[in-house]
Amino acid sequence: MHDTARHLLGIVERCVPLLLAIAPKDAAQRPAPGKWSKQEIVGHLIDSAGNNQQKFVRMLTAKGPIEFVGYAQDDWVAVQHYQSADWPRLVRLWQAANEHLAHVIAHADPACLGNTITIGGAGPFRLDFVMTDYVEHLQHHLKVVLPQAGLSSAFANLYGA
Repeated sequence: MHDTARHLLGIVERCVPLLLAIAPKDAAQRPAPGKWSKQEIVGHLIDSAGNNQQKFVRMLTAKGPIEFVGYAQDDWVAVQHYQSADWPRLVRLWQAANEHLAHVIAHADPACLGNTITIGGAGPFRLDFVMTDYVEHLQHHLKVVLPQAGLSSAFANLYGA
């Protein structure tokens, strides 16, 4: 999982300056009615980091298969008012959450990587898959926010996609 952790850190290092270079008014602009702004997408990614931290830690400490609740993403984004949050502070929170997740991934006990989780009735999924899928999900959303970051080729090279 060290490659996954290094890749996650590389994404963070590449994207933080690009995110901070986005003017707050541009970050808050919605591309269309009912679509998330860049700011709300980063908020969603903060939620994803928090949910995945819970998954990773629970799976690393589990004595058997575990179940995890689903995530009502639109509701979470709305009630946390990401649209009106301070943009640089939001970016720094996203950065810190992902740096910590990279640390957790890098130090994951290899004996636990086969532990499984069911998420909102779907699965089971192995811990190694959940960790790798987290980075894939993160990158999927960042490609929308930062198309200039060139994230798809780096990810494809690492995971053979």
